[in-house]
Amino acid sequence: MLFAAVASVARANTTDPSIDEAEASKKTDITGGVVHADTKKPLGNVAVTVFSSARKEKVVYTDVNGSYTFTDLKAGTYTLVFEKDGLKKVTKNKVNIRPDEGCQLNIEMDDEEEFRILPGSLFDFD
Repeated sequence: MLFAAVASVARANTTDPSIDEAEASKKTDITGGVVHADTKKPLGNVAVTVFSSARKEKVVYTDVNGSYTFTDLKAGTYTLVFEKDGLKKVTKNKVNIRPDEGCQLNIEMDDEEEFRILPGSLFDFD
């Protein structure tokens, strides 16, 4: 009987605690994708910044498939800012992360409006 008790304790100690920790940390990640609003094609190299209480936490860049991931974030409320030259900046406020859940946030970005100069005079001096 003593041998059975020692064997069960040994089995309990051989479980890999990193698996449990990895599972827990994955549940507090923010993941998602970024695509162009018109073409629906993935956008690579988009800077994604996460803020908590107006403090910059981390910056990641989307890969060629438009995917991004934040890991090791604590539970709380965040603001995410998506930026790339030539595209309108997108800000998502009040993104809540709970300790027992992950968050998926997919974003569409649109072209930045360009100023166009029309031919002709702006002022009529007649």
